[in-house]
Amino acid sequence: MEKLKIMRAHEIDYHIYGEEMQYVEIELDPQEVVVAEAGSFMMMENGIKMETIFGDGSQDQQQGLFGKLLSAGKRVLTGESLFMTAYQNQDFGKRKVSFASPYPGKIVPIDLQQLGGKFICQKDSFLCAAKGVSVGIEFTKKIGTGLFGGEGFIMQKIEGDGMAFVHSGGTLAKIELQPGELLRVDTGCLVGFTKDVDYDIEFVGGIKNTIFGGEGVFFATLRGPGTVYIQSLPFSRLAGRIYASAPQNGSSREEGSLLGGLGRMLDGDNRF
Repeated sequence: MEKLKIMRAHEIDYHIYGEEMQYVEIELDPQEVVVAEAGSFMMMENGIKMETIFGDGSQDQQQGLFGKLLSAGKRVLTGESLFMTAYQNQDFGKRKVSFASPYPGKIVPIDLQQLGGKFICQKDSFLCAAKGVSVGIEFTKKIGTGLFGGEGFIMQKIEGDGMAFVHSGGTLAKIELQPGELLRVDTGCLVGFTKDVDYDIEFVGGIKNTIFGGEGVFFATLRGPGTVYIQSLPFSRLAGRIYASAPQNGSSREEGSLLGGLGRMLDGDNRF
């Protein structure tokens, strides 16, 4: 277990298991709380209470109903649910709760205290965090990013001084950008970046590239200094490949078969 010193957010220990299909196990001291996105829960020990909360459970929401509505409204803008789930250890000893990545990839631990209190990530990459960490929307001041960002259009910001976890698809690349150094990334392959990175959208350019390239029309451009996390397999790309290979109109795809339709008659699955 790795111990992290934090100030306002709850202090949590964690361990990440697995290689391609990972899950994170979080160890809670008595009365400690971790909040997570709906659908990420895997298992928990006896003594932990699970409670659905409005918004992200950060301390800013203690100001009243308006603060809670504002926090929840920001989550709706990023395409997430109004509600999150809080897990509190109500026992006298340490208890563990685990959360799983929703698709093959890596879970990335983010220590906000070491990153200046803020991390910007894709809208569907947040997994869980210590209570006190705020999850909201990152507004862009650049019209190009807002109009043409595609998958990178609406970004989430994770703020606070605690521990948060995000997940990525496929293999994860961590890039350290020097001041002024520029990196161009497919908008779907961007997982997140630190607050000092300058983020914008750039047109690919060229008629042939636009019409016949087969890639996106826009790049995400990231300029240092800062740290950038890149994923090799965005979920949208994985889902697109699965959909393209799925049976259409009740028929199967005979990949590599020389018999084609005749093979369907002989394979025992004759649903005509």
